[in-house]
Amino acid sequence: MENDNKPVISVKNLRKLYKPGNETVVALDRINLDIYKGEICCIFGTSGSGKSTLLNQLAALEKPTEGEVYIGNVPISRLNEDDLARFRQRYFGFVFQAYNLIPTMNAIENVAAPLMFRGIDKYTREEMAKQLLAKVGLEHRMHHYPREMSGGQQQRVGIARALITKPKIIFADEPTGNLDTKTTNEVIEMIRDFAVKYQSTVILVSHEPDLAEYATRVVTLMDGNIVDDKRK
Repeated sequence: MENDNKPVISVKNLRKLYKPGNETVVALDRINLDIYKGEICCIFGTSGSGKSTLLNQLAALEKPTEGEVYIGNVPISRLNEDDLARFRQRYFGFVFQAYNLIPTMNAIENVAAPLMFRGIDKYTREEMAKQLLAKVGLEHRMHHYPREMSGGQQQRVGIARALITKPKIIFADEPTGNLDTKTTNEVIEMIRDFAVKYQSTVILVSHEPDLAEYATRVVTLMDGNIVDDKRK
């Protein structure tokens, strides 16, 4: 994971098929892609292009039909579920469109939750969560529950939760789909600033051209194929 000359993520001959009923749908058709440390890579495309399927493959949320996904030198598509869970906890952070906050936990508890798996004591992890919530502008909402917060506030909590472990790779799946333009800009800038500060790699999935403008690289998918790949 630490060699800057090698890709952080390497995709080799990746194919993903789904078989709803009697038909076969080719969601990804032999994708080859290398992504490097510190890149903010937008996987861009319209609905049905395969972009969310590709993210699921990169994050090892689904197994490929054919091909391999490597994170550093680790072939994550071959890992069993227990090893995958530990790998994700160690290296990945996730930001979701639907926020995915735990409704029975307040903001501090939601943000601190990933640190439980690292054996960090309750006081320390909650102090770390408070510091991060203050950085994302929620110092006055720390004890609020998801139902007591706006969509933008919930997404800030989601970002803080994704970033608290200082992940090597941040996966953001349509992270601003439910937000207004002003909040969208703020949310993406938070993710970008963190990535720059910690040299994290960001995989951003979107169908919005304005969001792609924040990326340092835009990989465009159509019908399960890469049709364009531009670095800025």
